[in-house]
Amino acid sequence: MKYLSLILLFTSFTFAQFNPGAKQISLANSDVATSNDVFSLFNNPAGLSQVNWREIGIYYSPAPFGLTELANGYVAFSEPLNFGSLSVGGMTYGYEVYRESRIVGAYSYNYQNKFFAGIAINYHTVSIQNYGSDYSIYFNIGGLSYLTNDLRFGFYFHNINRASFGKEKDHIPVVINSGISYDLFATLTLNAAVEKDIKHKNSFLFGVDYDLIEYLSIRTGFSNEPSKFSAGIGINYSILSLDYAMFTHSDLGLTHQVGLVISFDKDGNRKELIRKFLGIK
Repeated sequence: MKYLSLILLFTSFTFAQFNPGAKQISLANSDVATSNDVFSLFNNPAGLSQVNWREIGIYYSPAPFGLTELANGYVAFSEPLNFGSLSVGGMTYGYEVYRESRIVGAYSYNYQNKFFAGIAINYHTVSIQNYGSDYSIYFNIGGLSYLTNDLRFGFYFHNINRASFGKEKDHIPVVINSGISYDLFATLTLNAAVEKDIKHKNSFLFGVDYDLIEYLSIRTGFSNEPSKFSAGIGINYSILSLDYAMFTHSDLGLTHQVGLVISFDKDGNRKELIRKFLGIK
């Protein structure tokens, strides 16, 4: 009975683990139209080609809501090239009774520094003690466009081929997320998005990202399905970005996450460098 209860908890909570990055979580994953770091691999691969430097990202949540059984970790790497950006990464989630693992590869294309498109292929495995294991291959696509210098539109489609495990449908979520991002000031970005899981109601997502001082960013966000409030900080110094996030879940309570992004050959503020690379004044 304990194992069955845990499996039900895994399946009800699992999509939260498809959206890593402490910065992203602190914004309630409302940043589909921003997507400007290495964790775009998992959130909107189109955004990868906004960044013209190499990055490595590590994200870890050892005991969400006090449960080590829900432990999850991600790693991602992106490399800018003349013909676009390539990225690879992986995920592990669960423990010996229930374990999910995923390997992801993605490509992003930059068209005239205004339009960005990305595709990711996922090799996803699941193993349940006493029940066996299975794997699935599915695709994610994303797009991002600068409508003006300060206003962006983005979308992300998770599992477009509706792959699943076993003979049952929709064990792997099918989710569409679209939204806008607006730089109200050079230091303040507003994000709003609507997320639709085909098995659940629409969820409205909103987030605010503010560079308080040169090396410190503060963030907050909320969503309504499920009701979730989030907040976090980012410490950005030289090539390192250390992010912390917390959020409250209506049923499960409060939890914490941390992430680290290492940006090679990057010297300066991320937003400013991206605008310079794209020729935006």
